Amino acid sequence: MRVLLISDTHIPRRARDLPDQVWREVDRADTVIHAGDWCDTASLERLDARAARLVGVHGNNDGPELRARLPEVARATLGGVRFAVVHETGDARGREKRCQERFGDHDVLVFGHSHIPWDTTTPSGLRLLNPGSPTDRRRQPHHTYMTLVAEDARLREVELHRLD
Repeated sequence: MRVLLISDTHIPRRARDLPDQVWREVDRADTVIHAGDWCDTASLERLDARAARLVGVHGNNDGPELRARLPEVARATLGGVRFAVVHETGDARGREKRCQERFGDHDVLVFGHSHIPWDTTTPSGLRLLNPGSPTDRRRQPHHTYMTLVAEDARLREVELHRLD
Protein backbone atom coordinates (compact mmCIF):
# COMPACT_ATOMS: atom_id res chain seq x y z
CA MET A 1 0.00 0.00 0.00
CA ARG A 2 1.48 3.31 -1.15
CA VAL A 3 0.89 6.21 1.28
CA LEU A 4 1.39 9.94 0.73
CA LEU A 5 2.01 12.15 3.79
CA ILE A 6 1.38 15.89 3.62
CA SER A 7 0.68 18.63 6.13
CA ASP A 8 0.42 22.37 6.54
CA THR A 9 -0.85 23.12 3.06
CA HIS A 10 -2.34 26.48 4.14
CA ILE A 11 -4.43 26.89 0.99
CA PRO A 12 -5.21 29.59 -0.16
CA ARG A 13 -3.09 31.61 2.29
CA ARG A 14 0.34 30.28 1.23
CA ALA A 15 -0.47 28.74 -2.14
CA ARG A 16 -3.40 28.65 -4.55
CA ASP A 17 -3.17 24.87 -4.93
CA LEU A 18 -0.99 21.86 -4.25
CA PRO A 19 2.01 21.59 -6.58
CA ASP A 20 1.53 19.36 -9.64
CA GLN A 21 4.11 16.90 -8.29
CA VAL A 22 2.01 16.40 -5.15
CA TRP A 23 -1.18 15.90 -7.21
CA ARG A 24 0.64 13.19 -9.18
CA GLU A 25 1.51 11.49 -5.88
CA VAL A 26 -2.14 11.76 -4.81
CA ASP A 27 -3.10 9.87 -7.96
CA ARG A 28 -0.49 7.14 -7.26
CA ALA A 29 -1.30 6.71 -3.56
CA ASP A 30 -3.64 4.14 -2.07
CA THR A 31 -4.05 6.48 0.92
CA VAL A 32 -3.29 10.15 1.51
CA ILE A 33 -2.64 11.30 5.07
CA HIS A 34 -2.97 15.05 5.78
CA ALA A 35 -1.78 16.17 9.22
CA GLY A 36 -3.75 19.40 9.41
CA ASP A 37 -3.68 23.12 8.63
CA TRP A 38 -5.72 22.91 5.46
CA CYS A 39 -7.16 26.42 6.00
CA ASP A 40 -10.13 26.02 3.64
CA THR A 41 -12.82 23.42 3.04
CA ALA A 42 -12.37 23.58 -0.74
CA SER A 43 -8.90 22.01 -0.45
CA LEU A 44 -10.30 19.24 1.77
CA GLU A 45 -13.08 18.57 -0.74
CA ARG A 46 -10.71 18.53 -3.74
CA LEU A 47 -8.28 16.18 -2.04
CA ASP A 48 -11.07 13.93 -0.77
CA ALA A 49 -12.58 13.70 -4.27
CA ARG A 50 -9.27 12.80 -5.90
CA ALA A 51 -7.64 10.55 -3.28
CA ALA A 52 -8.43 6.83 -3.26
CA ARG A 53 -8.63 7.16 0.54
CA LEU A 54 -8.05 10.21 2.73
CA VAL A 55 -7.13 10.24 6.41
CA GLY A 56 -6.92 13.73 7.86
CA VAL A 57 -7.06 15.85 11.00
CA HIS A 58 -7.65 19.52 11.68
CA GLY A 59 -4.85 21.87 12.67
CA ASN A 60 -4.55 25.05 14.71
CA ASN A 61 -5.19 27.24 11.62
CA ASP A 62 -8.36 25.40 10.65
CA GLY A 63 -11.66 27.12 11.41
CA PRO A 64 -14.97 25.78 12.71
CA GLU A 65 -16.06 24.21 9.40
CA LEU A 66 -12.93 22.09 9.11
CA ARG A 67 -12.97 21.26 12.82
CA ALA A 68 -16.54 20.01 12.45
CA ARG A 69 -15.52 17.69 9.60
CA LEU A 70 -12.10 16.47 10.78
CA PRO A 71 -10.99 14.94 14.08
CA GLU A 72 -8.13 16.15 16.26
CA VAL A 73 -6.65 12.63 16.13
CA ALA A 74 -7.20 10.08 13.36
CA ARG A 75 -6.30 6.42 13.40
CA ALA A 76 -6.02 3.94 10.54
CA THR A 77 -4.43 0.56 9.91
CA LEU A 78 -2.78 0.53 6.48
CA GLY A 79 -1.00 -2.54 5.19
CA GLY A 80 -1.07 -3.94 8.72
CA VAL A 81 0.71 -0.83 10.11
CA ARG A 82 -1.13 1.07 12.85
CA PHE A 83 -1.07 4.83 12.12
CA ALA A 84 -2.10 7.73 14.31
CA VAL A 85 -2.31 11.26 12.91
CA VAL A 86 -2.30 14.50 14.87
CA HIS A 87 -1.41 18.06 13.95
CA GLU A 88 0.69 19.21 16.88
CA THR A 89 3.02 17.31 19.22
CA GLY A 90 4.55 20.24 21.11
CA ASP A 91 8.18 21.24 21.46
CA ALA A 92 10.88 19.09 19.84
CA ARG A 93 12.51 18.62 23.24
CA GLY A 94 10.84 15.60 24.83
CA ARG A 95 8.74 14.83 21.76
CA GLU A 96 9.65 11.14 21.59
CA LYS A 97 8.75 10.55 25.24
CA ARG A 98 5.44 12.45 25.03
CA CYS A 99 4.41 10.74 21.81
CA GLN A 100 5.42 7.31 23.04
CA GLU A 101 3.25 7.81 26.13
CA ARG A 102 0.25 9.08 24.16
CA PHE A 103 0.49 6.93 21.01
CA GLY A 104 2.54 3.93 22.13
CA ASP A 105 -0.15 1.51 20.95
CA HIS A 106 0.53 2.56 17.33
CA ASP A 107 3.40 1.85 14.95
CA VAL A 108 3.59 5.30 13.31
CA LEU A 109 2.60 8.81 14.36
CA VAL A 110 2.24 11.33 11.54
CA PHE A 111 2.23 14.95 12.66
CA GLY A 112 2.65 18.45 11.29
CA HIS A 113 2.57 22.02 12.62
CA SER A 114 6.29 22.84 12.63
CA HIS A 115 6.78 22.60 8.84
CA ILE A 116 10.05 20.85 9.73
CA PRO A 117 10.52 17.35 8.29
CA TRP A 118 11.05 14.78 11.02
CA ASP A 119 11.80 11.05 11.05
CA THR A 120 12.74 9.42 14.34
CA THR A 121 11.88 6.28 16.24
CA THR A 122 11.18 6.16 19.98
CA PRO A 123 12.81 3.54 22.22
CA SER A 124 9.56 1.52 22.11
CA GLY A 125 9.64 1.49 18.28
CA LEU A 126 7.03 4.20 17.52
CA ARG A 127 8.06 5.92 14.27
CA LEU A 128 7.47 9.68 14.25
CA LEU A 129 7.05 11.26 10.80
CA ASN A 130 6.48 14.90 9.85
CA PRO A 131 6.40 15.50 6.08
CA GLY A 132 7.03 19.25 6.34
CA SER A 133 4.95 21.36 3.98
CA PRO A 134 4.59 21.24 0.19
CA THR A 135 3.42 24.87 0.06
CA ASP A 136 4.91 26.80 3.02
CA ARG A 137 8.53 25.97 3.77
CA ARG A 138 8.96 28.73 6.37
CA ARG A 139 12.64 28.64 7.32
CA GLN A 140 13.29 25.28 5.65
CA PRO A 141 15.39 25.14 2.47
CA HIS A 142 12.71 23.22 0.52
CA HIS A 143 9.01 22.51 0.33
CA THR A 144 8.57 18.82 1.20
CA TYR A 145 6.26 15.83 1.48
CA MET A 146 6.78 12.11 2.24
CA THR A 147 5.82 8.81 0.67
CA LEU A 148 6.07 5.31 2.07
CA VAL A 149 4.94 1.77 1.49
CA ALA A 150 3.07 -0.07 4.26
CA GLU A 151 2.66 -3.80 3.82
CA ASP A 152 2.88 -6.97 5.86
CA ALA A 153 2.73 -4.81 9.02
CA ARG A 154 6.01 -3.06 8.09
CA LEU A 155 7.11 0.26 6.62
CA ARG A 156 9.29 0.32 3.53
CA GLU A 157 10.59 3.01 1.25
CA VAL A 158 9.99 5.94 3.62
CA GLU A 159 11.15 8.89 1.53
CA LEU A 160 11.23 12.65 2.04
CA HIS A 161 10.68 14.44 -1.28
CA ARG A 162 11.85 17.97 -2.02
CA LEU A 163 9.95 20.23 -4.34
CA ASP A 164 11.80 22.64 -6.61
